[in-house]
Amino acid sequence: MIRSIYYAKEGQLTINLKPEAYRQALDDPDGLLWVDFQDSPPEEDEPILLEIFKFHPLAVDDALRETHVPKVDDWGEYLYIVFQNMEINQLQTGSLESQELDVFLGENFLVTHHDQKLEPVEHLWDTVQRDERHLRNGPDHLLYRLVDELATGYMQVVEKLDEAIDALEDEIFNHSHTEILEQIFILKRMTLHFRRMIGPQREVLNKLARDDFRMVDKQAQVYYRDVYDHLVRLHDLSENLRDLASGTLDTYLSVINNRTNDIMKALTIITAFFMPLSFLTGFFGMNFFAADPPFSEWVSLPVFVLTLLMMALGPVGMYFWMRRQGWTH
Repeated sequence: MIRSIYYAKEGQLTINLKPEAYRQALDDPDGLLWVDFQDSPPEEDEPILLEIFKFHPLAVDDALRETHVPKVDDWGEYLYIVFQNMEINQLQTGSLESQELDVFLGENFLVTHHDQKLEPVEHLWDTVQRDERHLRNGPDHLLYRLVDELATGYMQVVEKLDEAIDALEDEIFNHSHTEILEQIFILKRMTLHFRRMIGPQREVLNKLARDDFRMVDKQAQVYYRDVYDHLVRLHDLSENLRDLASGTLDTYLSVINNRTNDIMKALTIITAFFMPLSFLTGFFGMNFFAADPPFSEWVSLPVFVLTLLMMALGPVGMYFWMRRQGWTH
């Protein structure tokens, strides 16, 4: 799908121009043309980018056929910028998806290309149609609005990861099972992937905010600096999330060890309770009374009673002795 918005210098807004009308819009230095390529075949996009916008074949090939980390290339008449949009679909499976957004920024145009629907682009597209003021300050200000929408989406990802880690910590103390360990490693992998994407994106905004680009006005750089500050904060938050995920793993292992120790403690106490019984039954199980039947007749009953008393008092004595040692607490 190829769609466009053209804002003329007279204040007239035109939606979805034909590709043949792009040339006339580009000839208006005071106008603004935004063309968005969404999931359209490269065979359809390439002639427009090469013949109408006159982009370099290498830049077009990067946008249509290759995947890059966030970067900015200065081609003199325009900037080629790569951003990454990130969304969480399913926390249980670790589905943190990153979608590439390619941007061409010129003095009176903005071209965006992405292979699937992106919520930040959709939101800005609807916003500029309702409020034309976002188009009056030029394409560099429109690009700022776009990267600000991307940064807002990053914050939502951070909030979801933070909530997932908090919920996982509560779950650890209630139910410690192997599925929780799997979720911990999934969250660690997601936080690492998020940090890897935020770092290069932060550097892109730093260049837009501080370097001398022909297409970026000095006044607009203040807005890019604001988004850069947001990304710096998000990068720090991603570090905290990684530490929280690692701390969650340590908590899980500590809880598992404590529960194992409790189990071993209980088994040891039970074993200790029955040790006197095992000794007595083994001792009196020997048939030395059978050597003299008359002797065994009058002594069997007292020995039997004494054995029962010793068997009953043995575990009780062991319990109080262990309690005195502090092993039952």
